[in-house]
Amino acid sequence: MPRFDDATRALVAARVGPFPRQEASAEGLRRAAVAVALVADGEQQTAFVLTRRAARLRSHAGQWALPGGRLDPGETPEQAALRELHEEVGLSPGADAVIGRLDDYPSRSGYLITPVVVWCAGDGRLAPNPAEVAAVYLVPLSDLDRPDVPRLISIPESDRPVIQVPLAMMKSVVHAPTAAVLYQLREVVLHGRATRVAHFDQPVFAWR
Repeated sequence: MPRFDDATRALVAARVGPFPRQEASAEGLRRAAVAVALVADGEQQTAFVLTRRAARLRSHAGQWALPGGRLDPGETPEQAALRELHEEVGLSPGADAVIGRLDDYPSRSGYLITPVVVWCAGDGRLAPNPAEVAAVYLVPLSDLDRPDVPRLISIPESDRPVIQVPLAMMKSVVHAPTAAVLYQLREVVLHGRATRVAHFDQPVFAWR
């Protein structure tokens, strides 16, 4: 498991910074960003921040998600990701914490999602906003490197494979778009592979 230290940050920067990301057309879609926030867990290992969305939310209530949301007018994906990271879980890294972007992911619910990788050093403590977040977890990056990641299934409603990421820590399964982002994070950061994920579909319940 990678330690949360300068050497790991350098590795992440070396692989994410020059990553030849693929942009997708935003025509007909609303722009959104998610923060792939890398932090230290209780054992000083590199982990990512994952939330369970509040049950009261109008869309995607109760689902696993990365901190994020739609772009405000004039915002860049980086600015939106940092703002949402603060609003949802209380972390406030500066602009210099942004390492780079992963591929855009067009979602079935009408968003073009841009994942922004952020290195959250310092003494920031998680303070989940109960209006948006039911729970927040620090999931070891090594959880993404298990042999059962990813899990691909077929559904009658789509001719594209649906991606799932089982997470041992929560004894649960994460679905796309979050699963697609996490799988690409694994491929890029842990293996240095430019694996694409936009072709992976979502389960039907996420289309709404």
